[in-house]
Amino acid sequence: MSFALCRVAALAPLVLLFGCQAMAPKVDIADTSPVLPQAVVAPPVNNGAIFQGASYRPLFEDHRARLVGDTITVQIVEKVAASQQSTSSIDKNGSVNGSISALPFFAPNSFKRASATGSNEQAFEGKGTTASANTFSGTITATVINVLPNGHLVISGEKQIGVNQHVDVLRFSGQVDPRAIQPGNSVASAQIANVRIEQRGRGAQAEAQGIGWLGRFFLNVLPL
Repeated sequence: MSFALCRVAALAPLVLLFGCQAMAPKVDIADTSPVLPQAVVAPPVNNGAIFQGASYRPLFEDHRARLVGDTITVQIVEKVAASQQSTSSIDKNGSVNGSISALPFFAPNSFKRASATGSNEQAFEGKGTTASANTFSGTITATVINVLPNGHLVISGEKQIGVNQHVDVLRFSGQVDPRAIQPGNSVASAQIANVRIEQRGRGAQAEAQGIGWLGRFFLNVLPL
């Protein structure tokens, strides 16, 4: 009895280690490395007492985002569909026949049954199909955080919606060509480069989708 208890006591820490181990890392979208244009040194701005050149906006131009701190409404409409199908087959047949008709110093009828026959047949067939479809739609207002030397705007925005004990977080970032901005400072996500969209949740609902420590233990130990 004491030996069995010792074995259980020795295995208990291993079970706890498997159960307490961290879960698989969540999907994280790495930042892209776009090729940025060479920076151009901006001339110094001399602001007067009445006229401020740094914040100057023409009187008759539309209020389109072009400075750091301006806001842009992004219409997120992302539809991605991909499918792949592959088929392969292999068929190989072979046969060998051999017999002895005559040998010196032996009668002609001595080798009537001295024959050999062999055959080989191999067949393989494989099929694979992969399909994926993703649809994401929504609206978020982002802020211009940087203006590149070529005039493109780097935008970033975040939206948090809390319902009861659950919080949904939507993050968006990308690079916008000012010519794609529509009246009302809106732009479609399909016209934004280097888009990064991230939606995650935290709270009771997100925790309910996790796996307990005992379940993680069996997932790591069982070979199935």
